[in-house]
Amino acid sequence: MLKRLLFAVTLFIYGLSAFGQNADSLTVVKTKWQKNRIAKQVLLFRHHFDQKNLFAANENISFLEIKNTGRKAVFAIGAEEKELITTSNFGLRDTAIAAVNGNFFDVKNGGSVDFVRVNGKTINTNRLDKNGNRARHQEAALVIENGKLSIKKRDGSADWESKLTAENVLLNGPLLTLNDIDETLDTAGFNRLRHPRTCLGLKPNGRVVLLTVDGRNENSAGMSLFELAKLMRWLGCTSAINFDGGGSTTLWVNGMPDNGVVNYPTDNKKWDHEGQRKVANVILVKKQTRR
Repeated sequence: MLKRLLFAVTLFIYGLSAFGQNADSLTVVKTKWQKNRIAKQVLLFRHHFDQKNLFAANENISFLEIKNTGRKAVFAIGAEEKELITTSNFGLRDTAIAAVNGNFFDVKNGGSVDFVRVNGKTINTNRLDKNGNRARHQEAALVIENGKLSIKKRDGSADWESKLTAENVLLNGPLLTLNDIDETLDTAGFNRLRHPRTCLGLKPNGRVVLLTVDGRNENSAGMSLFELAKLMRWLGCTSAINFDGGGSTTLWVNGMPDNGVVNYPTDNKKWDHEGQRKVANVILVKKQTRR
C-alpha cells in the first residue's frame, strides 16, 4: 500500500513538473515579442514577462537574431589583454552594430582568465586552479571564421584550443546544448541559482541568437542554467553556450536609446540602463567591409 502511495505521489509530482514546463514553453512560443530591425540580417527581440508567468517569475529577456552567413552582418571579437572597458565602449570603439559581454575575467587586474585569440594573436591564456584543472567555462569555444560563428567542444586534450585553426577563438561556458544534444550540468550553485545571464545559441536555419536575461531585481529574477537551457531550446536553438553573466550581462545596440544599452545591467543595483560593468572582451556584430 505504501509503495503504491509513493508511486502515485511521484507520478503526481512528475506530472506537475511536466505541466509547468509545457506551460512555460507555450508561454515563450506564443509570446508577441517586440521586434525591431537593427540592420540588414539583424533583428532585435524584447519582452518583459511581468506577470510571474515564466518559470513562475518575472523575466526580462532581450535577444538579437543574426543571419550567420558571413555577409552583410559579420561576427568579431573585441578584447583587451589587461584593460577592462564597458561593452558599449567596445562596441563604439569597433564601430559595431551590436555587442554582448564575453567570457570570464580578472576583476582586479583585467584581462580574461580564459583563452582568447583575436586575428591570429593570442590575447589571454587559461588560468587553471592550483591542481591544474580547468574551469567549466574553459571546456568550449566560440570560433569565428570569415565572419561566421560556430561552437566547438573540447576534445579532452590539454592544448585543444591552441590547435583550433581559426584566427578568432573565445573560450566560454558552460556549454548547454550542442547539435541537439543537451550537456550534463552539475548542481553547483552557479548552475542552480538564478542570476542575470548572457547566452549564445545557434538555430538550424543558420541564425545566431545573442541573448540576455536580466536578474537580481523584482522586475526580473534571472535564470538558472537549467532554465536558460530550456529557454534557448524553446527559441529554436539546437546549440547553446553560457557566457559570463551576473553584473557583466549587457546587450548593446548602436543607435538605440539609453546609450544603446538594451537590457538592465545590475552593477549599480538599479532598474535602469546605467549599471554596466567593465569587461575584458565582447562578441561584436559588425557590418561587412568590402574587400
